[in-house]
Amino acid sequence: MADRLLLLVPSLKAPSETFIRANAAGLPCDTVVVSADEIPWRGPPVRTAYGLSILVSKALYRLAAVLPARLGDVLRRLGSWLPSQLMVRICRTERPDAVLAEFGFHAVQVMELVPATGLPLIVHFRGADASADRYLTNLKTRYQRLLQLATAAVVKSELMRTTVLALASRRTSPLPVLVSPSGANQALFHGAAPASAPPLFVSVGRFVAKKGPLLTLEAFGLAAQTIPDLSLVMVGEGPLLARARQHAVELGIAERVRFAGVLPPAEVAALMRMARGFLQHSLTAPDGDQEGSPVAVMEAQLSGLPVVATWHAGIPDVVVDHQTGLLIAEGDWRAMGAAIRRLAADPALAATMGTAGRERILNGFTQGHHWRALAALVGQVVVGQGGGTNSDPSACLGGG
Repeated sequence: MADRLLLLVPSLKAPSETFIRANAAGLPCDTVVVSADEIPWRGPPVRTAYGLSILVSKALYRLAAVLPARLGDVLRRLGSWLPSQLMVRICRTERPDAVLAEFGFHAVQVMELVPATGLPLIVHFRGADASADRYLTNLKTRYQRLLQLATAAVVKSELMRTTVLALASRRTSPLPVLVSPSGANQALFHGAAPASAPPLFVSVGRFVAKKGPLLTLEAFGLAAQTIPDLSLVMVGEGPLLARARQHAVELGIAERVRFAGVLPPAEVAALMRMARGFLQHSLTAPDGDQEGSPVAVMEAQLSGLPVVATWHAGIPDVVVDHQTGLLIAEGDWRAMGAAIRRLAADPALAATMGTAGRERILNGFTQGHHWRALAALVGQVVVGQGGGTNSDPSACLGGG
């Protein structure tokens, strides 16, 4: 029988967090999911109280951010106390062998369950929670406490691993850190034929600073000057969407760019099957926010598309420059424009890189790879605590 895992997530509803829903559905453990944004008024009273306590905790953390450091830390401690106490009650009812908390900023709200229950806690860092100033600065002392209590951590890139280990420097024992990109769904993403596709490029992601949508448009506009039939579809929504629409008009490329909004994964996969290549101009945002390892980059490669992206965060861990795609420096939209032109003008090269990219993802970066690695970690921490239903750390394995 699989280890019983309590999976704590901030939300199952956010359109951009498909990887959260994938973990909730795909982990090969006996998984109980508790979502912080769900307040089941007709459900168990403790679940209702927990959802309400998270709302109070968020308010206290936001207030703490504008107060002097010492007073702010008091409020953050208070903001962690009530959700932790209610989570202790949930743990006593559900009787998990381990707890996995998605996102560092969510884990700090429930971390005091560890001394109260003795359960192993795994913290899953994903991007902004281990890079943006609003978390690394405001939550520094809370993160240090979290990583003293945590049994293990999961991160998306080697860069993020370095950040988390620095925060864990006060531990008396080393913190096990698993580097595991979330992986792409091989049942959905396949079948691209860049050699025969028109010079259509696709970009998928929220319209926020770290995704670089305006720089993607600049690069595309440069390439479009010499490739008459070049076109671009940008999938997603966000605060920079209106500015991006305006920028496309300013660049004279509005007729060549389609803003598709948020699409379900199956429609994104279908769109990738019609494309020549994939674009992702990730960069460090003004507030320090960085990617983990963008899932869309892995989905594009799994589809069989070459990727034009940046030397940023976990992208070079997945994309091999000049083999599965072309990597350029953050902010260098001219180099990105040249890379787009190169793939637009050479369908055979696009196909060669796309084939290599698909093989790379199939060999190490599918959802199944991620689930197996994560489940193995759960098994290891449970055995390390002397509990659980498995005596073999690898027994909680599965996936695709």
